[in-house]
Amino acid sequence: MPINLPNIRDVNVKGKRVLLRVDFNVLFSDGKMEDLYRINRTLPTIDYLSRKGAKVIIISHLSAGKNGSLASVAKYLNSLEKSFPLGFIKATDLDLIAESLKGMKDGDVAMLEDIRLHKKEERNDDDFAKELSELGDIFVNDAFSVSHRKHASIVGIPKYLPSYAGFLFEEEVKGLQSAFSPEHPFLLLLGGVKAETKLGVIDRFLNIADKIFIGGALANNFLKAQGMDIGSSVLSENIPVEKYLNNKKIYFPPDVRMKDGKIYDIGERAVEEVLALVQEAKFILWSGPMGNIEEGDFDKGTKIIAQAIANSKAKTVIGGGDTVAVLNEMGILDKFSFVSTAGGAMLEFLASGTLPGIEAMIKMSSINFNYF
Repeated sequence: MPINLPNIRDVNVKGKRVLLRVDFNVLFSDGKMEDLYRINRTLPTIDYLSRKGAKVIIISHLSAGKNGSLASVAKYLNSLEKSFPLGFIKATDLDLIAESLKGMKDGDVAMLEDIRLHKKEERNDDDFAKELSELGDIFVNDAFSVSHRKHASIVGIPKYLPSYAGFLFEEEVKGLQSAFSPEHPFLLLLGGVKAETKLGVIDRFLNIADKIFIGGALANNFLKAQGMDIGSSVLSENIPVEKYLNNKKIYFPPDVRMKDGKIYDIGERAVEEVLALVQEAKFILWSGPMGNIEEGDFDKGTKIIAQAIANSKAKTVIGGGDTVAVLNEMGILDKFSFVSTAGGAMLEFLASGTLPGIEAMIKMSSINFNYF
């Protein structure tokens, strides 16, 4: 059943302080940002709110160990030709932030420093969520890719503010929901490493997909159970392989490429098998590379399959950070029907049909907040 998200087009944001949760969690290399795709996909929401006269306060995070600051993202945004002025607030104390925001004018945009510098964020501390909410009048979530996290800036703030979905969030839900009622034949292609995040997707789509191909390290447990010598390749724990091995819808690599006693990629016969499945499909859902894309030419299988899918006439839905990175490197992102900016959130949504961030938004959207 389609999800009806509360829409920012239906509310007058002029003069309102809008807390905009985004996901600007980018990688840094030698102090420089890599992969700006997710940031660029959020720009239409920021631009819309600014043009409509909102005072936009951007909230994001950086994962531990990425050795960067959101000041770099602010600098990048200010280098673009865009309609909105943007300031960066270095302070992390909420009282100091509130003081800094007092001078904002209609249409201004301010970005806060990494929200996860506050330990209470990831604990979804209710007092912290309430303090954050006092910085704004409206909450807009455009961070679909982290909306599987029960954090204060995702599920806490909506308890205290009218909440709406940003444009990217809406695109994500619409694009991924298309996989629940696809054209047939429907091919589900899964790779990558984390089996625990993908088994729910397999279970959900066993009765929807016509063919399911499992590659990458995700396939290792199954290949071992089939009797293949996988050497010292990585295995996932507690995978009920018997449940899937004899299902005629599910395909596993008939051959692999190895290095130093470990599987690094699917083999030539496996690639040919996938290409045949791609050719007959009218709808393709893909998450996760087929090999170790960071090692030598072991991205070969992934790239051959990616190009075949890009050239196909099927409707295509693609996601996962590593998968999108390969497509971006190949310059073919625009060849797919829908490209998700999410990884774990995409998989959880596909498995369950919802996310904590969606539930928080919908639950609180019906509340009549007394200052509106």
